Amino acid sequence: MARKASSVEQVVAVGIGAALFVVLGRFGSIPSGIPDTNIETTYVLLALFAVLYGPLAGLLTGLIGHTLKDAIFYGAPWFSWVVGSALVGLIIGLASRKIDVRDGEFGTKELIRFNLYQIVANAAAWFVAAPVLDIVIYAEPVNKVFTQGLVAGLSNIVTVAVLGSLLLAAYAKTRTPQGSLTREL
Repeated sequence: MARKASSVEQVVAVGIGAALFVVLGRFGSIPSGIPDTNIETTYVLLALFAVLYGPLAGLLTGLIGHTLKDAIFYGAPWFSWVVGSALVGLIIGLASRKIDVRDGEFGTKELIRFNLYQIVANAAAWFVAAPVLDIVIYAEPVNKVFTQGLVAGLSNIVTVAVLGSLLLAAYAKTRTPQGSLTREL
C-alpha cells in the first residue's frame, strides 16, 4: 500500500508544484500551430505531483498553477482551461492510491495503471470539459474549441505517457522498496 503524504507535505508540494507549473508554462511550451494551444510539459510535472501527493494536491497544483500562469503571462486566467488542469490533477491523483511509486515500485502494472488514469484525465479535461466550458463561459466557436481541445489533449497524453512514465520510473528507482531492508543481528 502506498504511503500517504502528510498534510504539510501536500501544502508544500502544491506551492512548489504551482510555481514550477508557471515556470514550465512559460519556458517548457512548444507552439502547436493551433492558435492559443501549445504542447505543454507542465502536465508531466502535474502528473508527477498528483501521483506523489494525491488527488487534492493534484487538483490544487493544476488550479493554482494554471491560474497564476494565465494571470502572469496573459493578463487574466482562462477559467475553462484552468478547470481542465485542475481536473487532470484530480484524476491522475486518484491513481496515487493504486501506484506505490513512493515505495520504489513502478513496474508494468503501475505503468499501465498510471497511463490509463492520465489518458482518462486528459481526455476528460481537454476533449470534454475545457471545450464545453469555453462555449458556455466565453461563447467561443464550437469548431475552434474542440480543435484546440483535441490538439491539447493528444499532445498532453503523449508527453505525459513518455516523459511522465520515465520520470516516475526514475523516481521509483531512487526509493527503497518497503520491507526490503533487514536488520542484521
